[in-house]
Amino acid sequence: MRTTVDLPDELMRAAKARAATRGESLKDLFERAVATEIGRSRPGRRVSFPLVGSDDPTVTQADIEAADALAQEADDLHQAFG
Repeated sequence: MRTTVDLPDELMRAAKARAATRGESLKDLFERAVATEIGRSRPGRRVSFPLVGSDDPTVTQADIEAADALAQEADDLHQAFG
């Protein structure tokens, strides 16, 4: 569905920069942000982690940095969209 939304210039610049950094379209960024805000994950994008032990519970620095980046993005989107 198409819609028009008026956003502050600063927010739009930040959204474009975030989408470019992630290598995704602005449409994909907004879709993910709205889905996250209303508590729905996009089909096929859900990631689950084991809640119980594993034979190889190794966590790399890259894993930690990726999780930190996702948490920061969620915080940014929450601040931007309420």
